[in-house]
Amino acid sequence: MGHTLIKNANIVNEGTTFTGDVLIENDLIKSIANHIDAPEGCLTIDATGKYLLPGAIDDQVHFREPGLTHKANIATESKAAAAGGITTFIEMPNTIPQATTQELLEEKFTIAAKDSYVNYSFMFGGTNDNLEELLKTDPKKVAGIKLFLGSSTGNMLVDNPEVLEKIFASTNMVISTHCEDEQTIKNNLQAALDTYGEAIPIDQHPIIRSDKACYLSSSKAIELAKKTGARLHVFHLSTAMEMELFRNDIPLKDKKITAEVCVHHLSFDSSMYADKKTFIKWNPAVKTKDDQNALWEALLDDRIDVIATDHAPHTLEEKLNSYTKAPSGGPLVQHALPAMLNFVDEGKISIEKVVEKMCHNPAILFEIEKRGYIKENYYADLVLVDPTQKWTVNKDNILYKCGWSPFEGTEFSNTITHTFVNGNLIYNNGTFDDVTKGKRITFNR
Repeated sequence: MGHTLIKNANIVNEGTTFTGDVLIENDLIKSIANHIDAPEGCLTIDATGKYLLPGAIDDQVHFREPGLTHKANIATESKAAAAGGITTFIEMPNTIPQATTQELLEEKFTIAAKDSYVNYSFMFGGTNDNLEELLKTDPKKVAGIKLFLGSSTGNMLVDNPEVLEKIFASTNMVISTHCEDEQTIKNNLQAALDTYGEAIPIDQHPIIRSDKACYLSSSKAIELAKKTGARLHVFHLSTAMEMELFRNDIPLKDKKITAEVCVHHLSFDSSMYADKKTFIKWNPAVKTKDDQNALWEALLDDRIDVIATDHAPHTLEEKLNSYTKAPSGGPLVQHALPAMLNFVDEGKISIEKVVEKMCHNPAILFEIEKRGYIKENYYADLVLVDPTQKWTVNKDNILYKCGWSPFEGTEFSNTITHTFVNGNLIYNNGTFDDVTKGKRITFNR
């Protein structure tokens, strides 16, 4: 790899932006200064006018491999992530087979080592009957434990209260949860079927998967975490009601209960179902503008700690089904950071805050080793952004295997021009390094 020198960049790191140079040596950041002379044989990139950010860390993706590769796979989606400035992902266990044994979990790591353009980790999936296997999870090599407390398939819905409490009490690893109360949703769905038959309108989705269903589940999970002392991270919050459950009066590193919001809940609201239909059908549902405003308020005042994607692609054919048959989820890793930088241009959030929520905080929360910051002796996971180069999302520039995006037709005010992963220039103005692969991340636990 040798040396790469990034010159004259607007470096965004730890709440400040300053102009300077960054020298990469092999896979690490060697030095950061106002001026650095290029070593002999060094690749030099003039970043004048561009922002240099730490690579984003996405703590929740579904890359569909193994078993669902007609929708996506680790190679295609990690490539899209690289183009979107995401240099590390944490993938969920609900593949086929589900990652609910150590052997099956390691099989996913083997695939990623061979195919992933960016750095990676995977979560171990808890079930009603695999506690012994769950406790074998190595905290230094695996991101955490994922529990579905609503909306899952197969054996991954953990609905036995005794088992749930035992899991919470038995591990010090981060337990990440999908919180929606299944019985509330079933009751609401039946009411909708009684009213509409099979022709349920898409705008009923946030009524069926209601704010009360979310609150009931997330409040129970938080109550259990407080009772047991568990380290709980609540995924993809979507309601104003839930914001009262989280605190901002202590540093993130001291929090035992943390919160995540996804780009789609910040970008879309229930008024958009008429236009975007099932393309914005997610679980939890995209809800009202008031809910979205509450999410933004909590994000900015630090009750919400992390911005992620919940990238969950389905084929176009699948998404074009009627409400009851169309699966929930959508692809986002290529467009999440550009979408958030659009909000920077609109004055809704600062670029320093975006970096805090997408880079620094995931690293703090999961105790990721030497990533998430622009610091000397940290891995050179870096992203260059041209804040003046506009582009519009269309079929020709979408990289997801599924070939569509909920952002189609959206003009972004910024372009990611370069993405470095472990010092390697993986993405350069539309061109990829298809040979070099990302690394399995490790944890300071």
